[in-house]
Parts: sequence; structure tokens; C-alpha cells
Amino acid sequence: MSGVKMAKQLPLKELHVAAGARFGPFAGYDMPITYPLGVMKEHLHTREAAGLFDISHMSHIEVRGPQAANLISRACPYDASVQPLRTGRYTYMLNDQGGMIDDLIVSRLGDERFLVVANGACADKDLAHLEQISADFDATVTHIPRVFLALQGPKAAEALAKLIPASGTLVFMQVTELSDGTFLSRSGYTGEDGFEIGLSPDAAEDFAKQLVSDPAVEWIGLGARDSLRIEAGLPLYGQDMDEDTDPATAGLIWAVPKDLRSGGAYVGAQALAEILAGGVSRKRIGLKPEGRAPVRGGSVLFAGEAPDAPEIGIVTSGGFGPSCGHPVAIGRIEKSAGAAGDRIYADVRGKRHACSIEKLPFVEHNYFRGG
Repeated sequence: MSGVKMAKQLPLKELHVAAGARFGPFAGYDMPITYPLGVMKEHLHTREAAGLFDISHMSHIEVRGPQAANLISRACPYDASVQPLRTGRYTYMLNDQGGMIDDLIVSRLGDERFLVVANGACADKDLAHLEQISADFDATVTHIPRVFLALQGPKAAEALAKLIPASGTLVFMQVTELSDGTFLSRSGYTGEDGFEIGLSPDAAEDFAKQLVSDPAVEWIGLGARDSLRIEAGLPLYGQDMDEDTDPATAGLIWAVPKDLRSGGAYVGAQALAEILAGGVSRKRIGLKPEGRAPVRGGSVLFAGEAPDAPEIGIVTSGGFGPSCGHPVAIGRIEKSAGAAGDRIYADVRGKRHACSIEKLPFVEHNYFRGG
């Protein structure tokens, strides 16, 4: 149909079709939402064994050159020149108003090389933003075509070691490159131990087939990925943050070093300093809705059940938490509106639904930090 933008296809689309995936649109891609196991079993399998996710909608951007660290330090609110080699760092890019252009993992691969992993829906604007900044620095910005897989769960390390023995030497947020150019990071977005693997499109199909041939490994779709990350209290760009949300309001100010919160050379520094000086009006919370019915993102939050109770915030992400056995949600409310254990109410199809405020995460993180 004329004027309709076609969804992008993953390089491993046929593998997912063969695995019985059900597809749906996400970040401009036709993505596997669930497989024959179903969301509940996929979620629990990841917590108990190892789940394999195709996250090739995410974009790999290399920043290389004598002033690569300076460029990163301009784009992101931290000093990239002191980032240790072969480590990844959670950060974000801000606009001039202090809003979040995207949240990112930036890995330092060499003295003059960094890898930026960007969210799929933000890839084009992220690349354009970095290219614009690069005009002021002796550094180049290049998109790297890759298949990107995430292997997550308590049996992920054992499964991956059979194919990449060197993976066992990594601890949480360490990265490495193999001789064939494969990128490997001990990280992920489920709260579990695991890895993210960037492969050349030519090598990816055989690699993925070998992984899922392991009895511990199952393909997992976006449905379970979402419930896993909400249980782990991990935010999703476009839901829990966007260009109109600053890092403090999003509950992510911890990623900015304290000495850079009052100003710096990065884009958005002045705006963020002014926001912090003026005091942030909202805070990020976890929510446990009463009963079994989930409360979804976009639901308005109120201080009480009565029709005239004041509006105090909004649910940003929500669903059912299979590991918890109850609905889980993430929201933002006015700072004075309540604390852990307090009851507030979400509007669900015109009715007030009781929720208790909870500390995040809902499930303990199981990242491997060594020892």
C-alpha cells in the first residue's frame, strides 16, 4: 500500500519462523513476540536455565579516532577518557533541555575505539546525533551491521562456554572482541547472568543453531523479555523515559558522576544542572497491583479511590510477573505522594485499582561479578 512503511526484517528471520515464532511490530522491525512455549514458560525458562533472544533491532555504532573519548564525553554525561579498557558502561545521550535522546551501553574496545549500542527505535537519530558532534573532533562514527543475540539465565555461562571458552573469563559489564571480530559482553536486560553477542551476519545463523541445540537453551520472544526486565526494575526507552524526561525524573541520575551533575562539557549539562538545582518533582517507584489483573503503562495514578482524589503520577510499564506470581509495574509519582508500603490507585478502564508502592527490583539481580 502506498505510503505504508514496511517493517524491517531480522537477518535470522527464517530461523525464527522455523522455531514457530509469532511476530509483531517493535522499533520498526518485525520481531518475534513469543514462541510455542508461550510467554509464561519462556519467562520462567530464562530464570531457571538459559533464554536466547534476537535483539538485532539494536544498533552498533563504532566511534574511532584520537579524540574518540572526547566525542563520547561530549555526547554522554561521563568522562570516557578514564573508562577502563574492555568495560561497558550504562549511560545516555541528552538533548539541550536535559531530556533523554536514548539510553545506551558504551563499551571501550581500545584507547581510541568505543562501541555504542543503541536502541532500535532510536538508531537513526542516535547515529545522526553522533555524526553531528563528530564534526568538532578527530574521530569517525560508523554503523556496524551485526546480528545481536542475548543469552540470559543461570545456565547461560555453561552453554556459551562450549562455543566460546573465553566467555568464562568475563564478569558483569566486561567486554571483549574475538579474533573474528565477534563482540562479547557479559550483560543483558533480564536481571540474570548472561551475555550479549554481536556477530557478523555470515556467521550468525550457524552460531545460533549451535546455541539452541543445547537442551538448556530456548528461543525467547519480546513478550517474556518485557516481563523479565520489569521484574528486574529495568527501564525501557519510549516507556519509562523519552526526550521529555530527564535522568533524575526517570530515576537514572546514578549514571551521572556526582562531579558532573552541576555542569560539564556534555550536551544538556546546563539544563540538567538547573533541573537538579530546582529539585525534581517526581520519583520512580515499583507497584504491586492487588489481585491478578495487570496494570499497563499509561494508566494514571491517584492518591485515593474516591473520584475527587488527586492525580499523582502515571504507570510507565506494567504487566504480569511470572517469577513473582503477581502483577508488577513501574511508575512515576510526585515525590511527596507516598513511600514503600503505601497504597495508591491506578485508573484501569475507568475504575480505580489498588496498588502498593514497592521498592525496585521485584526480583534479585543475579549478575556474575566474580569470586
